[in-house]
Amino acid sequence: MIRTVNRVLLALIGAGLFALGAAVLLGGLDLQRRWNFQVPTWWPFRGPHDVVLGVEGRTRFRDQLWWWPVVIAVLALLLILLLWWLLGQLRRHRLAMILVDSGDGEGARLRGGALVSVLCAEAEAMDGVAQAHVRLTGRPDAPVARADLQLEAHAEPTKALEQLSRETLRHARESASLSSLPAEVQLRAVRHRARRVT
Repeated sequence: MIRTVNRVLLALIGAGLFALGAAVLLGGLDLQRRWNFQVPTWWPFRGPHDVVLGVEGRTRFRDQLWWWPVVIAVLALLLILLLWWLLGQLRRHRLAMILVDSGDGEGARLRGGALVSVLCAEAEAMDGVAQAHVRLTGRPDAPVARADLQLEAHAEPTKALEQLSRETLRHARESASLSSLPAEVQLRAVRHRARRVT
């Protein structure tokens, strides 16, 4: 979805900038007089001395009651759409599908969220892991796991890391028929109150 929106948005912006650049170039170089052709009456730039927005265009609706609410509403809508697009770009780095070798030469697709759920559940079942967050990035045929493990006070980071590598990631790699599943792991300690000893 976000890929389609990106392409449509880039095509519209590109077409708009191309049309605006052509209009400014046509007027700025005075090509209609040099090449002896007429432009429509609504054409904004008629010669090298025309401006992008004249005095009449800037002050035409200033006294109308509807003008400022419409301007503010359009700008607010544009801001909301741009923020939605930006959030979509940030989320896009998560891998939605993984290509799995099914053995028949055609392959299959596995939802990235399903593999993430399994990885999180298995990591949280390990001794000393309070919570686990996993994200898949990379390409569909070469995913990369980014894990964030929150360790309890009694946990041993070395053992947790070894178990994650030896068991959890190996199970995910074998079940998805992946040749490799590299991982970047970040370990954090769960915050807890200090105990008073009497």
